[in-house]
Amino acid sequence: MNTRLQVEHPVTELITGVDLVEEMIRVAAGEKLRFTQSDVKLDGWAVESRVYAEDPVRNFLPSTGRLVTYRPPAEGKTGDVTVRNDTGVFEGGEISVYYDPMIAKLVTHAPTRLAAIEAQAEALDAFAIDGIRHNIPFVSALMHHPRWRAGDLSTGFIAEEFPAGFEIPLPAGETARRMAAVAAMLDHQSNDRRRQISGQMDAMKYRRITRTRAVMLGDDRINLVTDETDEGFTITFTDAPVQTVKVESTCKPGDLVWRGSIDGRHLSVQVRPLKNGYRMAHAGAAATIYVYTAREADIFALTPKKQAADTSKFLLCPMPGLIKQVSAKEGQEVKAGDILAVVEAMKMENVLRAEKDATVKAVKAKEGDILAVDAVIMEFA
Repeated sequence: MNTRLQVEHPVTELITGVDLVEEMIRVAAGEKLRFTQSDVKLDGWAVESRVYAEDPVRNFLPSTGRLVTYRPPAEGKTGDVTVRNDTGVFEGGEISVYYDPMIAKLVTHAPTRLAAIEAQAEALDAFAIDGIRHNIPFVSALMHHPRWRAGDLSTGFIAEEFPAGFEIPLPAGETARRMAAVAAMLDHQSNDRRRQISGQMDAMKYRRITRTRAVMLGDDRINLVTDETDEGFTITFTDAPVQTVKVESTCKPGDLVWRGSIDGRHLSVQVRPLKNGYRMAHAGAAATIYVYTAREADIFALTPKKQAADTSKFLLCPMPGLIKQVSAKEGQEVKAGDILAVVEAMKMENVLRAEKDATVKAVKAKEGDILAVDAVIMEFA
């Protein structure tokens, strides 16, 4: 796993104000170091997240493909907070199987540790990447983890806090309400635009409407009312605790990152449109969120849920990679622990072993093939 939070030159530069790369170049050119240890003063705190093309829910296996979207947060200094993003990739570029999967080093600096963490969390929320799997969900969740925020750390942190592996948490509490508010606002704006299409009956007459909506976050339902008035856009949560919030944003339809404020609190939310809803991520949580009328939500609750496909009889490629070796043949009986195949990705060879005794029914891949994630390598009887 390449995901890490560590001290290295961007962090050192932000808390000392010294450009280490410039100094190294000067020294390499034969110049003397221009300062002594006593000249180095520490100022504030900095946090760095290495953004990698890795899938955190698959034990951080590498991911490859085209960077369909690569839009990092804005760099620079705002008040006491500095955001810096060191990178060498670009939107439209390719993450291949042949090189290290690092995408960027995102660093934030602030007067206090907690302020630097908060700034890092907000910057991660604003970091839009599509086309490959990446570790932003993990480092974002880490920024909100109580133990990380308290500084109670050790080298065993990940194993202790995520013993069964990392799963992106569903939003809960205030995070769920904030995401529901954003989804409801986007739905309201989308419907408002459709009401302005010419040829509709008295479209302008019904443009300002107070509407009841049910926002579905997985199986959780949040009931609310949206209202657009001369004073702005408000949302009233009708479930306890009843609450009315003011939502403000200048975002346009199609923006991948919603930027705005709820009751004056600035936030960024990842938004990918779906039919009747959105795939959203914020504050280390993510969910597929649907926005319905109350009647639609009642019907939705009665519909059967799609069951995951049974893949127990298949050996699937765990990552995009090159098949270096196929060690089992059709009709062969294999025992638990036997090597079935070797996949090479990101300069590493990954050995795939049998999880239980089985008979190979068919071999679907051969040495030299480049497979996508979840492509079938073998089928078992």
